[in-house]
Amino acid sequence: MKYLTMLILLLSSSINAAGSDTSHIDLTSSTIGYISLAIFVLAYILVMLEEKLHLRKSKPVLLAAGLIWLMLGFVYVDAGQIEVAKIAIEHNLLEYAELMLFLLVAMTYIAAMEERKLFDALKAWLIGKGYNLRQLFWITGILSFCISPIADNLTTALLMCTIILKIGSDHPKFINVACVNIVIAANAGGAFSPFGDITTLMVWRTGIVSFGEFGALFIPSVINYLVPAFIMSLFVPKVQPNIVQKFIEMKRGARRIVVLFLLTILTAIGFHGLVHFPPVIGMMMGLAYLQFFGFFLRKTLLNSLAKKRAIAMAAKDEAALKRIGLVIPFDVFRRVSHAEWDTLLFFYGVVMCVGGLSLMGYLSMISHVMYAGENSIWANTIVGLLSAIVDNIPMMFAILTMNPDMSLGNWLLVTLTAGVGGSLLSLGSAAGVALMGQARGVYTFFGHLKWTPIILLGYIAAILAHLGINASLF
Repeated sequence: MKYLTMLILLLSSSINAAGSDTSHIDLTSSTIGYISLAIFVLAYILVMLEEKLHLRKSKPVLLAAGLIWLMLGFVYVDAGQIEVAKIAIEHNLLEYAELMLFLLVAMTYIAAMEERKLFDALKAWLIGKGYNLRQLFWITGILSFCISPIADNLTTALLMCTIILKIGSDHPKFINVACVNIVIAANAGGAFSPFGDITTLMVWRTGIVSFGEFGALFIPSVINYLVPAFIMSLFVPKVQPNIVQKFIEMKRGARRIVVLFLLTILTAIGFHGLVHFPPVIGMMMGLAYLQFFGFFLRKTLLNSLAKKRAIAMAAKDEAALKRIGLVIPFDVFRRVSHAEWDTLLFFYGVVMCVGGLSLMGYLSMISHVMYAGENSIWANTIVGLLSAIVDNIPMMFAILTMNPDMSLGNWLLVTLTAGVGGSLLSLGSAAGVALMGQARGVYTFFGHLKWTPIILLGYIAAILAHLGINASLF
């Protein structure tokens, strides 16, 4: 360990001397900074090659995060400013904890609804309506766009992806393009609502943009979705899903779990809007709703089964009797175990990696370079492109921290670009990353990448629409 410490200190000898007089040490021109950038880039390359290497995406970023913060720790210990690094790492851990718990509750509810056969019933209903794959492509996309302003883009994407996986099980190419469509729609729908994305929440909480002023982004968001969706839909065949139509009976409590999920979302909104607490507090309270309802289902299970058994015996329904015999009591913690833990750990790695690079000064350096001029339009456009590579949360945090002198139109522009720019790559948004985990092996990085030029057209069209429609705000 002694030799490792000496090596780290030797490598950091090129640190800007001015850094010792400030709370944050500038590592942007140091060997440690360059090594950290190389580690981060290598980790991301391994993530992008997940489908080729069959290496789970959480592994490289977890290792990269550990190495980056280990080097930071040695540097700050040597400078006698370890408290600064500790505050920074605790801030990033808190940011991740909020995101992870929010995701965990959403995934638990989705797993509970799936166990209650809600999505199977919805799939059967859609098939019963005779919709073909192209129509289903549009239905799930439009639903994603409409739901995400309320339920946030991540939760919406997970819900819609579950339906797509149920319907298109025999059409992997359809699943991939439908997932791309869902990611674009969910991100676009979340861009004009304070509750649609974490970045919009951040902007709203600062008071820079009021609740009503987000409405100016509605038409640009619609354009951002419709342009790529229309082009992609031309490549979706008008064929019926290869699934035999059959009636699916939802398990007891399925509809009530949906109501509880909506109540959970309202609780999260209430915690933020009324007392200005993080929405995750409301989500965790919503998990208690599901736990109490699960307790109710277990306590009333025997009476419910007795009634159903009597009805089945009277009707001499052998299939119903067999189903009753296979009933397993509802267990919330079994639903929690079905969460996509690889995705949750990947988020940890990304948040901590980017947080470490931010502490080194790279995000501030990029922000200062971008906003050095008077015209912020190009800078805000580039922010969206960068958010497809680097997580948009720390990007927006860096911009809000620097607080450049911009008009309302430009603040709305950076909110729009940071929200929808992540759609350019599957790794660019929480929705894309979550769907890569949920539809592993079918919706992939390269499967999304081939549609990037078309998505870019929607991105450019949305920016031009905002500049034209909301010209008075600049």
